[in-house]
Amino acid sequence: MWGLAVLGALNAARTARTPQGAIGWVVFLLASPLIALPAYMIFGHHRFERYRAARQDAHRAVRDMQPMAEVRGTHSPAKMAVDPAPFEAVSGLQVCTGNGFRLLIDGKAGFASMFRAIDEARDYLLIQFYIVRDDDLGRRLKRHIIAARQRGVAVWFMADRIGSHGLPTSYLAELQQAGVNLVDRGTQRGPKHRFMLNFRNHRKTVVADGRVGFTGGLNVGDEYISHTKAFGDWRDTHVELTGPVVQQLQLTYAQDWHWLTDEPILDLLTWEPEPSPENRSALIVPTGPGDTTENGSMMFFSAISAARSRVWIASPYFVPDLDVVAALKHAALRGVDVRILLPGIVDHYLPWLASFAYFDDLQKVGVQVLQYSGGFMHQKTFVVDDTVAAVGTTNMDNRSFRLNFETMALFFDTGAAEAVAAMLEDDFTRARSLDRPLAAQHWSVRLFAPVARLLAPVL
Repeated sequence: MWGLAVLGALNAARTARTPQGAIGWVVFLLASPLIALPAYMIFGHHRFERYRAARQDAHRAVRDMQPMAEVRGTHSPAKMAVDPAPFEAVSGLQVCTGNGFRLLIDGKAGFASMFRAIDEARDYLLIQFYIVRDDDLGRRLKRHIIAARQRGVAVWFMADRIGSHGLPTSYLAELQQAGVNLVDRGTQRGPKHRFMLNFRNHRKTVVADGRVGFTGGLNVGDEYISHTKAFGDWRDTHVELTGPVVQQLQLTYAQDWHWLTDEPILDLLTWEPEPSPENRSALIVPTGPGDTTENGSMMFFSAISAARSRVWIASPYFVPDLDVVAALKHAALRGVDVRILLPGIVDHYLPWLASFAYFDDLQKVGVQVLQYSGGFMHQKTFVVDDTVAAVGTTNMDNRSFRLNFETMALFFDTGAAEAVAAMLEDDFTRARSLDRPLAAQHWSVRLFAPVARLLAPVL
């Protein structure tokens, strides 16, 4: 046991993301190896080297497709108010023009649009959710998918093993019987055994015919579209995409599918984008443990650093790394209007508790923290000045930054920024400012928030 602990400590010192993380694991492993070794085997890893290789293979294949020239980028960086280079670097793709953007501000609007796209699909559907439940909404999704198959539409379907652990095999069997392409849970590659449960595919993607795509915070469960006793009205945001950016979204899907199944589907999809008359500049930013750098964190850092007048962020969880905290504080010190909208209702206690350990330092320099009181807020959005708007799946925490597979749709467009800002302004009217310092919180928060913050790397 001691020998394994020493090996684990050496590995932690070599591979940990930060010096603080390295010190924490080394001390924990050497001081209490019986407890620390299992914990390290589950929580100590943060990279999928083979996924990185699979992603690079997919990018190389797409580069060989002539129609993807538009997807790789036709914008002029000199004409953009924000330098796209940092965002393109973390994405591995380039900002493209000719895109359409429509906010879907709640679950009813989101699923109405997604079901309509599924019903109108002619050739194929790509469907992926972190959580799929076998409830009324889940069964409605299943009926729409089966109806598409009966029309001859090819369907690929993915649901995360951890997020959808309660999805019965009978649900998947019905889809499979209808001819839907599924990931075999028994043979899939990736985070499937008990020592890799820390990795989750948190993406939510629907693509119809390579023509229209969707991503955002919505999962498939009744709570996302109806009032519940525990959460009230679920406040979430999805986005409907058209134009070349849809090909970027489906490229991310194809990479995930290839990684899990070793089945390439690039040649089965449409790579000739249909430009939208809205002609907005956009970029899909996929991040995850297969990245060579801390791409999730760098995306937020780049956005906050680019702000000149405002940066408004909505996230259900707030457990950021030190770099993002520093960027937020620096923006506030520059006079930027920095607002962070968080839920007032607790769904996961430890991340909620840990967030209180960050608020005092941020509020001292002028960052405004608000708690949403109109139900449970689950959206993942931000807006920078009147130049950048983002909607997707990435929470503002270390798990989303480094451990989960995530997707954000970024629009470098004034109209999109104004739409997201107007949406957030409406949310602010149902929020209250969190003004009380940690010392004035309930004794349990005062006592345990700093302790919970120690778990930040895995929250």
